[in-house]
Amino acid sequence: MDWMITGGIVAVLFVVWVLLESKRSRSDGTPVKHHPYRQIMWFIMPRRDDGLVFFDRYIQVEKLDAYLEDINKRFECSMSTLLAAVVGRALIQNPRMDRFVVGHRLYQRKQSSISFVMKRTRKDKSSKLATIKQPISADDTIESVCRSVAEKISVERTDVKTYADKEYALFNMLPRPVFRAAYWVFRVLDYYNLLPASFIDNDPLYTSIFMSFMGSVNMDAGYHHLFEHGTCPLFLMIGKNEDRVFVEDGQVVVKPCVHVRFTYDERIDDGMTAGDGIFAMAGALEEPYIQLGCVKDDGSDQYKFGDERPRHWKLTSE
Repeated sequence: MDWMITGGIVAVLFVVWVLLESKRSRSDGTPVKHHPYRQIMWFIMPRRDDGLVFFDRYIQVEKLDAYLEDINKRFECSMSTLLAAVVGRALIQNPRMDRFVVGHRLYQRKQSSISFVMKRTRKDKSSKLATIKQPISADDTIESVCRSVAEKISVERTDVKTYADKEYALFNMLPRPVFRAAYWVFRVLDYYNLLPASFIDNDPLYTSIFMSFMGSVNMDAGYHHLFEHGTCPLFLMIGKNEDRVFVEDGQVVVKPCVHVRFTYDERIDDGMTAGDGIFAMAGALEEPYIQLGCVKDDGSDQYKFGDERPRHWKLTSE
């Protein structure tokens, strides 16, 4: 009888394992079929930091200050908020960048979003940090994103405890061994696509890209790692405005620019896809009136993120 009970338990466990392995659906992503070579990459490079690729670029922003001044006549928009919106727009225009790897499988993200950190009290080094997670869609405009981010920031800068505050407080109450065990269960649920959508929707690291605007604290951009927690395959650091020397049409010129450093999980797609996203971002910052609009009072230049706009840069895929 003992061997029958043991055999039954093994059979049940095997069936459960097969069911778990066959579950491909997730609340935040759709499975993507890819080249067999890339599927092997997910096994030989199981962690995000195993597949890191770094990109470095100086983007000219000589028109950006005037553009910011003009749009602030219609609605409030800081440099950091504008940068977040521009990065989100680049994702919408390059959906292959908006993928992630979980459980050795590739997924196309269902809802694009961008996360970034801010001080809860402006210009206060001792102030606590708050993280904003902003959904992005093809119907968004610079104005809609700026207004939405402003609302989220106003909430974060109050004394109201957010979902993240309550979640962190709960985890910090757990003894270390219990926390480690609980987090192991969390990772297993995520691996087998069993993690509840409520955890994913409210976690800033389950996002398309994480951005840090170092220029707000007068610092240069650095190279940042990717987090193993969550599904974020991209990290963007943007440095302070500075004057740089460029050569244009054989002439040496000095122009204002921002230094951008970009960390990319190569497992989601090739470097050509990353290049297209960076070009789209750079083009919007270099020609904001043409690419972004939202300046005219009559609304005739309310360009949506999904709209095709004339561009002065060349995509790598062309």
